[in-house]
Amino acid sequence: MAEPHDLTALEQAAAIAGGELSSVELVEHHLTRVDALGDTVGAFVTVTGERARAAARAADAVPADGRGPLHGVPTAIKDLTLTAGVRTTFGSAAFADFVPPVDADVVRFMAAAGLVSLGKTTTSELGCSLYSEGLVAPPARNPWDLAYTAGGSSGGAAAAVAAGLVPVAQGSDGGGSLRIPASLCGLVGYKPSRGLVSGGPVGSGAYGLPTNGPIGRTVADVAALLDVLARPVPGEPYLAPAPPAGGWLGAARAADPGRLRVGRFTTPMLADEPVHPDCVAAVDRAAALLTAAGHEVVDVPAPLGPAVWPLFEIVWYVLALAPVPRERESALLPLTRHLRARGAEISAGTLTATLGELQAQVRLGVRRTAGCDLLLCPTLAAPQAPLGWFASGGDPAEDFDRQRRFSPYCAVFNVTGDPSVSLPVGVTAEGLPVGVLLTGRYGDDARLIATAAQLEHFSGGWDRHPAIWRAVGSANVNGSGVGRSAP
Repeated sequence: MAEPHDLTALEQAAAIAGGELSSVELVEHHLTRVDALGDTVGAFVTVTGERARAAARAADAVPADGRGPLHGVPTAIKDLTLTAGVRTTFGSAAFADFVPPVDADVVRFMAAAGLVSLGKTTTSELGCSLYSEGLVAPPARNPWDLAYTAGGSSGGAAAAVAAGLVPVAQGSDGGGSLRIPASLCGLVGYKPSRGLVSGGPVGSGAYGLPTNGPIGRTVADVAALLDVLARPVPGEPYLAPAPPAGGWLGAARAADPGRLRVGRFTTPMLADEPVHPDCVAAVDRAAALLTAAGHEVVDVPAPLGPAVWPLFEIVWYVLALAPVPRERESALLPLTRHLRARGAEISAGTLTATLGELQAQVRLGVRRTAGCDLLLCPTLAAPQAPLGWFASGGDPAEDFDRQRRFSPYCAVFNVTGDPSVSLPVGVTAEGLPVGVLLTGRYGDDARLIATAAQLEHFSGGWDRHPAIWRAVGSANVNGSGVGRSAP
């Protein structure tokens, strides 16, 4: 029989609604797993057990007619995301004791929807890198093989979901930070269209590159959390695309995008880098499944090429210049200090010209693939990376270049603002996950989600679990078993 963590987020909510489980029971079950496995996989910086128990009791007291699709379900919040009254370190020893006085909008929305956060998940320092190995928490490890990184900057969120510590989690993505960990850990990581999810109430907008988004085991779970996160907020710098009738979960459940033209490419965009055969094989499998679903898959040129990297590089250096008290600069990691030093050298005129040239390149890229409804490519140039590999050379510049070569696809779609999702279509010979990237047109999140759900169906489902999933056993909390058996 299934353990509570075997259930998807939507199944856990259904078990609460049906009286099979309470939110309190689910929270206790998952907190037990966090206590046993959280440090092993490096999922959490801060665990808020008592706060979660109080929130679960409050969720159980809400009348049935006031509950949404994820009411009472355990979740977690990325440590880059402001959470009032909870230590939020931004992945940095420079902010090890920082406690925000205000919630991010997405944190408010999750609480209002009845989701129960178990704590703050591990991230890279200031969100600057695609691996989560800092000084304030154990490194985020891939639950499929602890010798490998879980990625970043939403690495702790991915580790938590893949290890069954929470069924779904909030993260953010400024250059692949949801999609990279999702690919490494065998999950669905969704970057919404620019403006769909609020980045408020504080922050500059960061030129439209980063956005909050969901990560989970199934497309439906991710869509349900997107429904929670994607609420209109006055004062946002970008106009939010309109939601579909029935919401994003409705689009996932329908799984009917119509017949589409999908442009396939494997050429890296931000680096002239060989692509691992397993990554190409995953794209080939996704293309075959899309064809079987009735879509036309055609080969297209990559929208952009390595020539745009110097432009993106300048913007990334400037984004590393988050406010840090001068007396705490020495507590930053070598990579962060390197990025900030480069950013400090860039003039306002250079930045303005760079942003203008990037937009011109985006226009050209979009026109190259204008006949396609969706784009299909690898998420990464290699399936996995060993823990500590990026920084192992001891040179921050080399570290940053290794990241570019490992992930030469994702960041382009932060620049364009298009919705983009990593889907766990492939598997290496060793059984490790391999993701593919499916990207839609700006504002067309509904069609992207519907296609992702359709691809999930044609692949036979993706809710696979690593061996660590069974490392913590417990009797079913109500003694009778709930839901379906785990795959």
